[in-house]
Amino acid sequence: MITKQRYISVFAICLLLVFAGCAGLAPQNTVTQISTIDALLTGAYDGSMTCGELLKHGNLGIGTFDRLDGEMVMADGVVYQVRADGKVYAADKTLTTPFAAVCRFSPDRAVAFAPGATYEQVQAALDKAAPNTNLFCAIDITGTFSRMHTRSVPAQTKPYPPLAQVTSHQPEFVMENVSGRIVGFRSPAYVKGIGVPGYHLHFISEDRTQGGHILAFEMANGAGAVDVCDRFLLLLPGKDAMFGAADLSVDRAKELEAVEK
Repeated sequence: MITKQRYISVFAICLLLVFAGCAGLAPQNTVTQISTIDALLTGAYDGSMTCGELLKHGNLGIGTFDRLDGEMVMADGVVYQVRADGKVYAADKTLTTPFAAVCRFSPDRAVAFAPGATYEQVQAALDKAAPNTNLFCAIDITGTFSRMHTRSVPAQTKPYPPLAQVTSHQPEFVMENVSGRIVGFRSPAYVKGIGVPGYHLHFISEDRTQGGHILAFEMANGAGAVDVCDRFLLLLPGKDAMFGAADLSVDRAKELEAVEK
């Protein structure tokens, strides 16, 4: 028999679920991605979702902006834009994105890193903490870095060049003895063509003045957490003419490797 008190509790939970659904909030353990990485590689840079809408799907994530105007860092429910000048700007909620990946971060386990760890050693520690590489893994790290090497990308004008061409002339930044935050994802190998297999991480400094897409770093000290995600939601820009015209039949793995590294 259901008691009155238990009935009220169940009813309250149902209401919370209904309101969450009405608000369009994404469930836990879900990575939501806007468009595909191969579409971005072809030059499909027109934004299809506002930052305000994107925040309904998560509070941590990475991506870029309309016309490829810089690197996106989403941390604690705030969207930051690292432009080609290397400076960080608070992104207006009306700005749009052609490509982003976000989640509602809920840490499963903490991760410690050895002092002086390199990017590769940090990846190894994360892999040990979350060994199932067939699931998605959201990453949140806070630390001090003896060296942080990042890049950003400048806004493009039509006709948009392919991403590999843009990044061949990308602005790069080297920061020394900087404290800040790393956020991003480790994605399974089978997302090839859809997402970025392996690690895709962005950085923002503690004072919110510097950041970008991470190319390499050396960590003085730091700690982090991982959120293993077993759901993946792909939202395609169905009304975007550039996405519809993109040739997504080509294997762009080599282009992606050049762009990421």
